[in-house]
Amino acid sequence: MADISPGPRKAGNGEDSIYWDRSKNRYVGAISLGYTPAGKRNRAKVSGKTKTEVRAKMRELRKELQDGVKSAATYTVAEAVRDWLAQGLKGRGQSSIETYRILADTHVIPDLGKAKLRELEADALDAWLDAKASILATQSLKMLHSIVRRSITHAQRRGKVARNVADWVEVPEGRPGRPSKSLSLAEAEAVLCSQEGTWIHAYVVISLLVGVRTEEARPLTWNHVHTEPSDGAKPHIDVWRSVRRHGETKTMKSRRSLAMPRQAAAVMEAHRRQQQRACAARGVEWQEDGLVFPSDAGERRTAHEVRMKFRRLLKDAGFAHPSEWTTRELRTSFVSLLSDHGIPIEVIARVVGHSGTSTTERVYRKQLRPVITDGADAMDDIFGGNEQGPE
Repeated sequence: MADISPGPRKAGNGEDSIYWDRSKNRYVGAISLGYTPAGKRNRAKVSGKTKTEVRAKMRELRKELQDGVKSAATYTVAEAVRDWLAQGLKGRGQSSIETYRILADTHVIPDLGKAKLRELEADALDAWLDAKASILATQSLKMLHSIVRRSITHAQRRGKVARNVADWVEVPEGRPGRPSKSLSLAEAEAVLCSQEGTWIHAYVVISLLVGVRTEEARPLTWNHVHTEPSDGAKPHIDVWRSVRRHGETKTMKSRRSLAMPRQAAAVMEAHRRQQQRACAARGVEWQEDGLVFPSDAGERRTAHEVRMKFRRLLKDAGFAHPSEWTTRELRTSFVSLLSDHGIPIEVIARVVGHSGTSTTERVYRKQLRPVITDGADAMDDIFGGNEQGPE
C-alpha cells in the first residue's frame, strides 16, 4: 500500500516561517506580529547561515517579544549610543557630554557601531576592550565600557533589547596614564615672559603663580578679581566657581580666596584695562561681572581652545615639544615651585584647595619636600616679583 503520509506542512498565513533568501544568501526566519493599523502584515525577522541558527534566533526573539521587548532586527549599537547621547545625559555638564561624545565618535561607533544590538555578544566586547587596552589608559577603558553599558541600559528601558551584555564584561588594565610633570624654574620664567599682553599670558600667570585650576579660570568673572582691594587687603582672587555642573567647585575646600603675588596682580590689572579699552573701541559697555577670559563671541572659552593657545605660547617660549604639555600642569608646577621653595605640604594643600594632604602627596609626591612660609609671598621671592603694585 502506497505511503500517503503528508509531507512537511507549509506554514499558513499568520504563522512563523523560515525560508531561503537568495538575494542575501541566508536563511530568514519571520515571526508574525499580526497587522499594523494600516492593515499591513507586521513581521519581525532574523537571519542566519543555517536553519538551526535561525531557529535559535527565533526562539530568543519570541522570548523577547513575550517580555515586551520590541527591538528591531536592524537596531544597531551606533543607534543605541546616539540615542543615549541625545536623551540619556540630561542635567550633565557640557564638558562631560562633550567628553562622552568624543570617545563614542572616536572608539565606540567606528568599531562596534554596525553591529546589531540584539546580536552583540560579551565575547565581542571583551575582545574589543582587550584590543583597546594596548593603546588607552585604564580610566579611558572604563569610560568606553560605561558608554556601551549605559547605552544598552537606555535601550532596555525603551524595550529595544532584552539583555545588557556589557554587564557581563570586566574592564581590563590599560596602559599607565601619562604622569604629570612640572616646569623647572627656568622653564617657568620663559613661560611668564611669552606673549605678554595677551589673554593667554594672563591665564597662564594666574594658573602658575596663584594655583587656580583651569576649570576655575575659564568661568572666572571680574567681580571675583581684586587687584586693588578697597579695604587694604592683599590682592586676591575669589575662586568660587568652576565649569562643573551648576558651577560648583571641585570640593568645598576648593571654594577659597587666594592671594595674588605682585606680578600676578599687575598682569591682571593690565589685562582688565586692556579689555575695558577694547570694549570702549567697539562701543560695548564693559561689565564688572563679565568673564575675565571670554572668547571672541563673549562666551566661556572651551578647554580645547585654552589648551591650543597654551601650546602656542609654549612654542613661542622655545619649548621643543609643546604638544606634550597640558594646562593642568601649570598647577602641578605651582605645587612643585612652592615645595622647592620650602612651603610645607599642609600650606600647599590648603592653597590648592585639597581637603587634606593625602591628595597633594599622592598626586604631587615627586615634587614635594617638607619646610616653611606662605604662597603668594613665596612666588614674589621665586620670581623676584614686581615691586610696584598694579598700575
